[in-house]
Amino acid sequence: MAKLVAITACPTGIAHTVMAAEALRRVATLKGHEISVEMMGSGGVREPLDPAAVGAADAVIVAADITVDESRFQGKRIIRTSTAAAIRETDHIIEEAVARATGAGPVPGGAPGMHAPRAGPSLSSAPGGAGGFAGGAPSGPAASPSSGAVGTGGSSAMQPSGAATPRGPAGAESAVGAQAAAPGGSGRLVAITACPTGIAHTFMAAEALTRAAKAKGYTIKVETQGSVGAKNLLTPEEIAAADAVIIGADTHVSTERFAGKRLLKTSVGEALKQADSVISRALALPEGGTAATPAEAVPQVHTGTRVKAEPTGAYKHLLTGVSFMLPFVVAGGLVMALSFVFGIEAFEQEGTLPAALMQIGQAAFALMVPALAGYIAYSIADRPGLAPGFIGGMLASGIGAGFLGGIAAGFLAGYVARWFRDHIKLPANLEGLKPVLILPLLSSLVVGLLMVYVIGAPVAAIMRGLTDFLTGLRGANAILLGLLLGAMVAIDTGGPVNKAAYAFAVGLLGSNAFTPMAAVMAAGMTPPLGLALATVVARNRFTLQEREAGKAAAVLGLSFITEGAIPFAAKDPLRVIPAIVFGSAVTGALSMWFGCGLRAPHGGVFVLAIPNAVQPVGLYLVAILAGTLATTLALVILKRPLPEAPVPASP
Repeated sequence: MAKLVAITACPTGIAHTVMAAEALRRVATLKGHEISVEMMGSGGVREPLDPAAVGAADAVIVAADITVDESRFQGKRIIRTSTAAAIRETDHIIEEAVARATGAGPVPGGAPGMHAPRAGPSLSSAPGGAGGFAGGAPSGPAASPSSGAVGTGGSSAMQPSGAATPRGPAGAESAVGAQAAAPGGSGRLVAITACPTGIAHTFMAAEALTRAAKAKGYTIKVETQGSVGAKNLLTPEEIAAADAVIIGADTHVSTERFAGKRLLKTSVGEALKQADSVISRALALPEGGTAATPAEAVPQVHTGTRVKAEPTGAYKHLLTGVSFMLPFVVAGGLVMALSFVFGIEAFEQEGTLPAALMQIGQAAFALMVPALAGYIAYSIADRPGLAPGFIGGMLASGIGAGFLGGIAAGFLAGYVARWFRDHIKLPANLEGLKPVLILPLLSSLVVGLLMVYVIGAPVAAIMRGLTDFLTGLRGANAILLGLLLGAMVAIDTGGPVNKAAYAFAVGLLGSNAFTPMAAVMAAGMTPPLGLALATVVARNRFTLQEREAGKAAAVLGLSFITEGAIPFAAKDPLRVIPAIVFGSAVTGALSMWFGCGLRAPHGGVFVLAIPNAVQPVGLYLVAILAGTLATTLALVILKRPLPEAPVPASP
């Protein structure tokens, strides 16, 4: 029996950190070994290793996607890998650690993704903490864990004699993609990831880029942007020192600070699923090149995958507006719900606390449409679009055109402002008047007059008709809408179709149409919840790693993070995707049939604790439970039992 200690760490410290820790504990226990695991992330250290346990350990496993201080492991055999490899290839990693501890040498075949964190994919098991790499010169300073930096950096490592040929995280040969930093380069990269909510895809893409850069011997720092703001901000010095810049975003990201750098833009989904290819394309750009899309940047890439361009046009601009609108909707909806705690009509008495709460909530909702329009215009025209966008949004709100009017005003303001910006030419001494006087004045006049005299009234009529239709839905019509919204939410688990359904439901909150939002959130919770339940009731249809991932999926599902289903859907799409679409459609249909209303656009099951945020609560929970059970049942039917693997006997 071997005594092992381990550290798991990812940038957020939520999903991959916990899943890797649980996988290592489970497999080590099954094999009859002792193991203690410390978990690290943005929230600090959980279950810290006892110095006595470290001293008695035969080997140390470091499964990390960020820089980890290894000074306390001086003299120990260290097996370094990523959290993803620790989740998928736990058996190999435990066997490798035990083999190194007993001096038996590396296990044939190795574990995919096992590598030295600062040096590409070579397996490092030499004694010594932070300095446990042999040879090589530092490629740049690593970001410290306390800073929240998503990146690693350091020196190159020699592959131990007799070690197996390293493989990438997917198990494919990585001899080409794992080269060290190009001669003459700094060995450093910077990146930005962003999605409308900034919750799941943003951080998952950051982790994927970090792992891929590490496998290529590069240091990377990733700035994450979402509705909660930017985290892990890039400094001018880091940008200046970088060999290339990667932007994986589904919303607008300003690129002014990257002038003169290799710049590759792609979607956050592409950065998540094809991180290795994204980095290769970025490094293949010419010096000072700024590619608008990966397809334009590198016509031929040595991979078998299709190059996927960044989101462009209406979709990207709309998501940018939605991401900036969300905080107003969340704050307004929940504060208004709090006013109902004192009675449904208590806010009608002026001077009371319920009246003040209702006033605050209504003020937040009044800013929802202007924020949507303003930031759609900002995505199109940058800063010149803000003033006409907000003004057009205010006019749309006042006319009664709602979120449809806000969308129309935002696109109109953006393209008008951009046209004026590009076509108005002034003498150099008058150029300063352009952004502060000429562009705001002309674009606001055009947008305002068009909204008042041309666009506003027809859009307001459409909005009134849509609102009356939705509030009057009963029976079969409500069920059909719920089926459609539920299926859209689950079909691509956080992709464009999912975001379209979500944006539609959020926009209707400002028009007091709360049932679509309830259906969308409930349908977004059931895919990870159904998968988590299936890993418990149908264990023989899932691998050990999938069963461990199911625990994290349950937490993500309760939090309305549909992306918790992505690992399962990616591995077995032909069975998992139909199952989760079926379950979500059932939930959406039941939620609409029951007439459930939701005043907040996010929060998952935790928003149920706020009185009157969801009505009726009991039937809403029934809809979620029914969809979860439907998903589980479909998975049990569609997935086949796996061949039984012999359980290793304890020594």
